[in-house]
Amino acid sequence: MASSFAVAALASLIPWLLANALITAISTLIATELHARFTFGIGRRTTWHEHAQSAGSAAAAYAVTCMAMLVLHHWMATPGAVLEQLVYLSACALAGVARFAVLRLLVFARPAPQLAAAARPVHATVARPTAPADQEALCRTA
Repeated sequence: MASSFAVAALASLIPWLLANALITAISTLIATELHARFTFGIGRRTTWHEHAQSAGSAAAAYAVTCMAMLVLHHWMATPGAVLEQLVYLSACALAGVARFAVLRLLVFARPAPQLAAAARPVHATVARPTAPADQEALCRTA
């Protein structure tokens, strides 16, 4: 929500596409750090590699929001501010869900836990055939 208002405010000073790019870049840096520390519980600061991976999903999110706004302006010459915000927020929500999935499944993916049985060695006991003398002794005691 905050980025939506920031884009709208900044767009009054510079072109909307540039405002969206700047706010997307800033919010991506902040969100990636917060996701690493709190959402996914990594317990450390994010690496530049993780930020670079996250930037890819942010670029896709930027493309989705820009396309939504371009389509809106193609259909309506002068949409109102409320309609622009509604379209922008809807596109952000869609992109945000996809971005969350990318972060969870790719950027901050945890290795699958090993099964307890697979982690412990298995000791097999092989039955040995008994000698004929032992078999006779067993039969007498029975």
